[in-house]
Amino acid sequence: MKHYGLLGFPLEHSFSAAYFAQKFRTENIVARYDNYERSSIEDFRNWIEDTQLVGFNVTIPHKKAVMPFLDAVSEEAATIGAVNVVKVERHCGQLFLRGYNSDVIGFTNSLLPLLETHHTHALVLGTGGASQAVVYALEKLGIATHVVSRQPKEGQYSYNDVTPTLLKTCCLIVNCTPLGTYPKVDTCPHLPYEALTEQHLLYDLVYNPEETLFLQKGRLQGAKTKNGYDMLVLQAEAAWQFWNEDI
Repeated sequence: MKHYGLLGFPLEHSFSAAYFAQKFRTENIVARYDNYERSSIEDFRNWIEDTQLVGFNVTIPHKKAVMPFLDAVSEEAATIGAVNVVKVERHCGQLFLRGYNSDVIGFTNSLLPLLETHHTHALVLGTGGASQAVVYALEKLGIATHVVSRQPKEGQYSYNDVTPTLLKTCCLIVNCTPLGTYPKVDTCPHLPYEALTEQHLLYDLVYNPEETLFLQKGRLQGAKTKNGYDMLVLQAEAAWQFWNEDI
């Protein structure tokens, strides 16, 4: 039996284990997928040595921190600066870890059917590993992208910079923060939601709950909304391909 899993902290909100369990049952795959809730990865390689993992996903807060521990990283993941898929190889007792990014695949393929001609400028909320994949995907699609952060660096916006005037131009808003994730469902990014219109598209990478407060506030203003479940499925299938491809 092959062993896969998810590394992150916390993981109580995650549907990944349930998704892969269903996939394994449906496709008659002899494998298991477990959650590995770890707040620190200082002993990362030793930890993997003690497992039977052949591949695993990486989520908050380790998508960037995991990279120095890897032996090889795909060109796309290196450009993005974040890894959410690791393939574990063992050669003559030696560990070899390959990193990939399937977030960009999942996000791009779930967003494309929703894009309209006026979605030329986007706001990306948050600066973590998922945010970096989203920015990479949007720029590849030719969408001018602005990052919003609580502690903005040069070239980024603060939340106070997100005014109704800015929202007239930026009709696509992507939440890459964990705000609103179960169980803290009563939180959302601080935005002037009253300035949203039916021209806006709000995309939340959070998928638990199905409708976050961020999406609810957008829907009430007439905006189109999309949660992150389809992205989860698409990135999971891309991860499965990375784990099982021949190098």
